[in-house]
Amino acid sequence: MRYQEVIDELHQLANPEKVQFKKEKFGIITSDALGIYHADLKILAKKIGSDNDLALQLFDSDIFEGRLLCSKIFKPADVTEALMEKWLVTFENWEICDSFSMGLFSKSPFAVKKIREWSTREQEFEKRAAFATLPSYCMADKKSENELFLSFLPIIERESDDERLYVKKAVNWALRSIGKRNIDLNKAAINLSKELLKKENKAAKWIAKDALRELEKEGVNILDYPRAIYRT
Repeated sequence: MRYQEVIDELHQLANPEKVQFKKEKFGIITSDALGIYHADLKILAKKIGSDNDLALQLFDSDIFEGRLLCSKIFKPADVTEALMEKWLVTFENWEICDSFSMGLFSKSPFAVKKIREWSTREQEFEKRAAFATLPSYCMADKKSENELFLSFLPIIERESDDERLYVKKAVNWALRSIGKRNIDLNKAAINLSKELLKKENKAAKWIAKDALRELEKEGVNILDYPRAIYRT
């Protein structure tokens, strides 16, 4: 599809009432939004297919849903650090942060580097991007051994004191995801959670309690990555 065809289709899907609904229901505050649900954008992205040039045009359109589409049709293998940094600083809510982090950044060659770098950022959604990239990376990287994922636990512990809603939720998400990668990482994540409970910080305690609720429950779905070790 050509750029103008996509823009026209986005305007056909527009519903201003959804902009307000998403703001009130999900806390998605943005500018230049048309009011299109993520599910509808997924259908459009599938129709378009991978197209880096079009993705870049859509991001530069400044239309919120155009930027979301960019995250869905840009090829992860082709992303550059410069592009990642350009996109990152524009994130103004969790929806666009997570769309790029999960669908694109986690599958890029720079995922691990950026998780480490962005975890130290001050801006809320730049820091969230680190911890929203990590859960998807736990699924995307099926071969790395435990040493890599254990190295993320001190980062989670360091940032567990951040009281901001969208940071602490992502830190919790990352901890739970590491804990579901395999049985040994499950034990390590549980141990860290119990250490976090000892902190006086409310965010750390919330992260720990919520993680333990899932990681210790009967029937929790623990994966077997890397399969060369855990699937026999």
